[in-house]
Amino acid sequence: MLILKMQITETEMIRVNLIAVLVFVVCWCCFVSRIQAADDALFYEAFDDPFYGRWVVSEKDDYKGMWKHAKSQGHDDYGLLVSQKARKYAIVKELSEKLNIKAEKTVLQYEVRLQNELECGGAYLKFLRPQSPEWKPLDFDNDSRYSIMFGPDKCGPTNKVHFIFNHKNPKTGEYVEHHLQDPPSVPMDDLTHVYTAILQPDNKLRILIDGKEEKKASFLSDKDFEPPLIPAKSIPDPNDKKPEDWDEQQKIPDPDAVKPDDWDEDAPPEIEDFHAKKPEGWLDDEPEEIDDPEASKPEDWHDEEDGEWEPPTVVNPKCATAPGCGKWKRPMSRNLDYKGKWQPPLIENPNYKGAWKPKHIPNPHYFEVHEPDFEPIAAIGIEIWTMQDGILFDNILIATDEKVADLYRETTWKPKFDLEKAKLKAEKAVAASSDLLPRLRKAVFDLLYKIADIPFLDPYKSKIIEFIEMGEEQPNIAFGILISVVVVVFTMLVTTLFCSKKSSPTVAEGNTGKAAAESSNNQGGAKEKEDETENVPAAAPAHRKPARKDA
Repeated sequence: MLILKMQITETEMIRVNLIAVLVFVVCWCCFVSRIQAADDALFYEAFDDPFYGRWVVSEKDDYKGMWKHAKSQGHDDYGLLVSQKARKYAIVKELSEKLNIKAEKTVLQYEVRLQNELECGGAYLKFLRPQSPEWKPLDFDNDSRYSIMFGPDKCGPTNKVHFIFNHKNPKTGEYVEHHLQDPPSVPMDDLTHVYTAILQPDNKLRILIDGKEEKKASFLSDKDFEPPLIPAKSIPDPNDKKPEDWDEQQKIPDPDAVKPDDWDEDAPPEIEDFHAKKPEGWLDDEPEEIDDPEASKPEDWHDEEDGEWEPPTVVNPKCATAPGCGKWKRPMSRNLDYKGKWQPPLIENPNYKGAWKPKHIPNPHYFEVHEPDFEPIAAIGIEIWTMQDGILFDNILIATDEKVADLYRETTWKPKFDLEKAKLKAEKAVAASSDLLPRLRKAVFDLLYKIADIPFLDPYKSKIIEFIEMGEEQPNIAFGILISVVVVVFTMLVTTLFCSKKSSPTVAEGNTGKAAAESSNNQGGAKEKEDETENVPAAAPAHRKPARKDA
C-alpha cells in the first residue's frame, strides 16, 4: 500500500511539474511575442511609466485640464487620465523620426476607457504632420496642423468615431479636411475599448472597434468622404445670373376665376351654440372668486403709502359643488357657413420654365490622384474638450503589420476587457436579483388582497386585511403573515366543504312527536340567542386602505 501511495504521489508530482512547465512556456511565448511585436511597431506607448518628460503638456491658457498617470479602475495597468470635468486638455509626444504613412499599409490603434461614460466630449487622437520651424510642443493647441484625427466624439446628436484626414490640394496648395461619412457609433459604457484604423495600399480604409470591422471606405470614393478627395470636374458658374424674365412659378392663380355670389368672407369661424342649455344648479349670482375670509390687513400696511388694502381672493367654495358660477354664456361651436377668404384656384403656369440653375464651368481646382498624398506623422497629440473626467488613454500603437495590432489587442486589451465584462455581468445579475424580491413581494401582497375579497371569507376579511397591512409595513414578518393567511383560508375552505356535506335530518313518522318536542324545547334558547344578537352592534364592513405602500 505504501509503494502504491508513493507511486501515485510521484505521478502527481510529475503532472504538476509538467503543468508548471507548460504555464512557463506559454508565458514566455507571450512575453517573447510582445517583445517581438514591440520591435515591429513603429511607435508604441503603454504608459507603464509616468509620462512626464516624454509627453509635453500644452502651456496655452485655454488648456487647464490636469493629466494624471493613473491605474485603470479594477486593474494594475496604468494609463493617461483625464482627471477633471469641464476642461480643455492638450498633450503631445514628438516622434524621434517622422513616419511615412503613404508608402505602405499603416495601422493606427489605441485603447480608451470612458470610466464615467461620455455625455459630451472627445476622446480622439491627432496624428500631427510636421509643423512650422518656430512651433514648440508647449504651443500645441487646436490650430496645430494634423494629418489624421481618429477616435470617439460624442455630444448631443453627435455620436461617432471620427476619421478625418487633411489633404493638400496640389492646384491651390490649401489643406482640406475630409470627414468620413456614416462613421460607426461610440460604445456607450465604461469598459475599455480598442479603436483601430487600417490605411491600406489599395486606397481602402477599415475601422475596427474591439477587433471587429465596423466600417470600410475608399479614400477615392465621392460617397465615403465629405468633401470628396477628388474635386468635381465642373462647378456652377459663380458669375452666372438668373434672367429677370425667368419664371420659376409652376402654378398661378386662375385669372378668369370669379368669387361665387354666396361666398361670405365675413362669416365667423365659430358661433354660439343655440342648442346649449344652462345646467341646472348654475349659480348666476355667485362670483367664481371671493375675498379670502381668513386674510387680514398687515400691521405695517399704510394706506397713504401703500394704497387701499385689498384682501387676496380665493376660489368660491360654493362653486365647487355647483356646475358653475357667474354669468352663464353659451359655448361656441363650429360655424358650418364659414368659408374664409376666397382665393382663386391654381392652374398650370404657361410661362413656367422650371427651377433655374447656373451653368457649369470647368473646376479650376480639379485634380486627379491615384492615392491620397498623406503627410508624414511627426507627433501624436491629444487635444480635446470634455465635460467628463475619468477618460483613460492607453497602448497607443503605430505599425505597418496588422498582426502586430492583433497581438497587442490579445495581450493588452482583451484580458482587461474580459475581466470588466465579467464584472459587469455579475453586477447586473446582483441588481436583477435585488429587484426581483420587491416585485415578488408586491405580487404576493396583491394576491393576498384578492384572497381577502373572496365572499366566504367575509367574516374574517377585516382581520385578514389587518394582517396583510401589518406585513406590508414590516417586510421582515411578511412570510409569517403569508403562512397565517394561508392557514385561515385553508381552515375556512375545509370547514365549508365538510359542513356542506352534512344534510339536515329527515323527520320520520314515528319520531314526529319527539322532534316536535325537541323543537319546542329549543325555542326558548333560540329566542334568547336572537335577543343577544339584536343587542350586538353590526360589524362595520372591512375595507382596504385607499393607499398602501408597494412592497
